[in-house]
Amino acid sequence: MFEAIADLYQQFLSGLPESLAGLIDFVVALFPKLLEGAFVSVQLLLLSGVVGNLLALPVALARVSRNPLLWVPSYLFILVMRGTPLLVQIYILYYGLGHILGQIPLVRSSFLWRHLDAFWYAAAAFAINTAGYSGEILRGAILAVPAGEIDAARAFGMSKGLILRRVILPQAIRISLPTFSGETIALLKVTAIASTITVYELLRVTNEAYAASLRFDECFISAAIVYIALSYVLTRAFYFAERQINKDRLPPSVLKAARPLEAPRAA
Repeated sequence: MFEAIADLYQQFLSGLPESLAGLIDFVVALFPKLLEGAFVSVQLLLLSGVVGNLLALPVALARVSRNPLLWVPSYLFILVMRGTPLLVQIYILYYGLGHILGQIPLVRSSFLWRHLDAFWYAAAAFAINTAGYSGEILRGAILAVPAGEIDAARAFGMSKGLILRRVILPQAIRISLPTFSGETIALLKVTAIASTITVYELLRVTNEAYAASLRFDECFISAAIVYIALSYVLTRAFYFAERQINKDRLPPSVLKAARPLEAPRAA
């Protein structure tokens, strides 16, 4: 079967001009490598996105606290994450922390050292950075929860923990979900920075393909198409999530025009 498909493909190329046939053949051969790099990019996105957004919750709760022992460290953490370039954060973890861990005999002799490659440093940097940005987003969403709903929950005798779990957090997630959508798509694009520390993700695959072929347009336009496709999938996924969460707030569907009543049949 595969041989028949290959024969049809070669026949298709033979009927095209030589330059166009060479372009199509190059792009078709390139796409499996791009998809391999895209798989690593998606792994970075999912791992750092999930861990970062989970860490964002205590960051946001500490940020809205009135206790200076909680909100001051949270404020400083958010300030550092948002005030320094992500590339600098990656370099500090990969070259700085990586060098420190390499000097510890207990770490070097453990089985984790063999698996502690650049991918995990990049994922850690993205997760910490996401915690800073998402923590600030969630803080704003928590403060945007209507005070009347919180007062109503108190009137029902709910404890602070119950109010947080059943009233504040669900409302805050609903408010911040569109912003989280944009942050997630931005995180997908910044995973390209991981290529600077030898992570074999989409941009690094593209750079290596360009270095081997010197075909800039074909390589980077193909990579852009893959990024656009991934962004579209994320956009639709968040759109579906928003519709599911906001079911009670969606406008009612337009009712079909009622058919005119038929006259009763004569007996």
